[in-house]
Amino acid sequence: MAKDPVRVLVTGAAASSKSQVDLHGYCWRMKTPKRSKAVSLPGQIGYALVPMIARGVMLGPDQPVILHMLDIPPAAEALNGVKMELVDAAFPLLKGVVATTDVVEACTGVNIAVMVGGFPRKEGMERKDVMSKNVSIYKSQASALENHAAANCKVLVVANPANTNALILKEFAPSIPAKNITCLTRLDHNRALGQISERLNIQVSDVKNVVIWGNHSSTQYPDVNHATAKTQGGETPVRQLVADDDWLKGEFITTVQQRGAAIIKARKLSSALSAASAACDHIRDWVLGTPEGTWVSMGVYSDGSYGVPAGLIYSFPVTCCDGEWTIVQGLPIDEFSRKKMDSTAQELTEEKALAYSCLS
Repeated sequence: MAKDPVRVLVTGAAASSKSQVDLHGYCWRMKTPKRSKAVSLPGQIGYALVPMIARGVMLGPDQPVILHMLDIPPAAEALNGVKMELVDAAFPLLKGVVATTDVVEACTGVNIAVMVGGFPRKEGMERKDVMSKNVSIYKSQASALENHAAANCKVLVVANPANTNALILKEFAPSIPAKNITCLTRLDHNRALGQISERLNIQVSDVKNVVIWGNHSSTQYPDVNHATAKTQGGETPVRQLVADDDWLKGEFITTVQQRGAAIIKARKLSSALSAASAACDHIRDWVLGTPEGTWVSMGVYSDGSYGVPAGLIYSFPVTCCDGEWTIVQGLPIDEFSRKKMDSTAQELTEEKALAYSCLS
């Protein structure tokens, strides 16, 4: 029997990232202009993501979808262009497209929300300036999801600062269960897998169970202490196969932490393709489940596991089954890891305080 379509929201969906649009400080909540500098629209990830969803990469090859795409009014024409392309692609699974600049229309009835849109940090801006703008955006979008999304809607925040944006969204969408609000650290997880596979000259599918702890920022801790790789002799610890602690504690970590900046330097654009792919991986595993014996990294609401302060959105190793994630428990944590995990938790605590100060 054919499945009912799943409604998937993508915010920041217009393909306009290279163009400069004067947003006049556009704020969803107020819908009134305020002067500000022109900024780049975050359209590239959304543009890469929507065809993946329509093709079944996110939810499987037998799951019909209706795409809801939201962007700001200055991007309305570009957004309509993306809708035209989706129609022209004739995706068999795509059963409808809602392309809108109205946040209520965009959020109505959605089962999954991928929050790509946000206000990027520009040259000369202080952290509090960026945080203040994103707090306004996510407070407004949280309210729309709270009042109009489908019951048990699953939310993935991609826009940076992703962990804290997700926390603000949770704060202003109290009827959405905390376990249904997550942020993207799967991109960092995939980057770590890629670095190990290249170092060992093996297929990336043969590496599993790296962990990204903490914030989606340069303080995140990519941890290989529990990772294994498939060899002729069976599954072998990655640390044993690499046999180079200096690399694993140094260059490997900094490469994963700074990969986004390295891609911007090389492309002159952000890592849209890999971010879109990671968003699909995140939702697919969350909805359809992780393979037996394998975990993935997700930014989720901390319950105090591993000594991480409760009340932060923090990246943990998780397994997924029946649409629910569970933090992997009982992993031994050495002194080096403890310091790294505490450092990124401290940054998230400071970000949380900064975000809450913006609310007042």
